[in-house]
Amino acid sequence: MSNAQLHDDDFYAWTHEQAELLRAGKFADADIEHIAQEIESMGKTEKRELVSRLRVLMLHLLKWRFQPMKRTASWEASIRVQRMDLSDHLRDNPSLKPLVPDVLQRTFRGAVIEAVAETGLPHAMFPHECPWTFDEIMAEEFWPE
Repeated sequence: MSNAQLHDDDFYAWTHEQAELLRAGKFADADIEHIAQEIESMGKTEKRELVSRLRVLMLHLLKWRFQPMKRTASWEASIRVQRMDLSDHLRDNPSLKPLVPDVLQRTFRGAVIEAVAETGLPHAMFPHECPWTFDEIMAEEFWPE
């Protein structure tokens, strides 16, 4: 079975075969094009994780801010866990840090949409742009009032 065929039919087997070829130094036999595509895909996955965790964090900060009477230990735990996981993720992927300002604004819009759906509050009640800096939302002592 060709590399391309194995990639399409049994990805797991393909990954193991490619790893063996690379470790053996058999670069000519390796499926270089698909390997390059998979590496790029892994990078995109890391960026998507940043976006996802940031959106969840901002969603809970928005709910914390705009529904103070409904604050729960679950929201607090989610905020703390997302902060920790985001910090770990950026430590593991420092090249994502320059993307944070742009990602922050783009993910904020999604967080507002989710906050409207989860809280039942009108969209107009929420800010149009993120009112917090990344450093603020990551600070352990930051709890928007």
